[in-house]
Amino acid sequence: MVKQPKAVRPLTHGQVWAALDRLAERAGLSPSGLAKRAGLDPTTFNKSKRITGDGRERWPSTESVSKALAATNASIETFVALIGDGGRTGQAVPMIGFEQAGTAGLFDDSGFPSGKGWDEVALPAIHDEHAYALEIEGDQMKPAYREGDIIVISPGTPIRRGDRVVLRTAGGEMLVKELKRRSARTLELGSLNPELADRILDAEEVAWIARIVWVRQ
Repeated sequence: MVKQPKAVRPLTHGQVWAALDRLAERAGLSPSGLAKRAGLDPTTFNKSKRITGDGRERWPSTESVSKALAATNASIETFVALIGDGGRTGQAVPMIGFEQAGTAGLFDDSGFPSGKGWDEVALPAIHDEHAYALEIEGDQMKPAYREGDIIVISPGTPIRRGDRVVLRTAGGEMLVKELKRRSARTLELGSLNPELADRILDAEEVAWIARIVWVRQ
């Protein structure tokens, strides 16, 4: 009996757009925020742009996908993994409330989670063995993050200007900010809450800094 080859399912319009949405989530961005970071028109990845006025499916261009990957430091292999259900295959990472994160002994000198008191949560694969999650408490970071949101931090992911970051000062203060500028001497940090002032820290004041790569809201 001749074995019939397994049917190959074609890539769908929905899978590609879902992968772009997940790529944005991993970077802590909305679809429009991802497009803007990639140097595209902010509406490029909006849901309203995915179907034409006459009902036809509009696919993202390979150029726009390439720019989105470059903007998030992601590989084509990562994008393929985000397509379909495979994009939700995850890993368990340590998690703790943001207010508790300032407690001594929960991080080592490199900013990796350590010690006791951590819970665990299953989230999309981050590809960083030192990744961890913080649960937002209070409204200090609105409108970017609200109470109950979970942000995932990857100490191993490179940081660039415009990234949202978590950092710990030498004095033990935990901050969630946008990195506006970084030099050998100082860090300029933008507040996520427009009612709060931006900060400038001397480099020697920063114990460690890591990038936020995903948010669950």
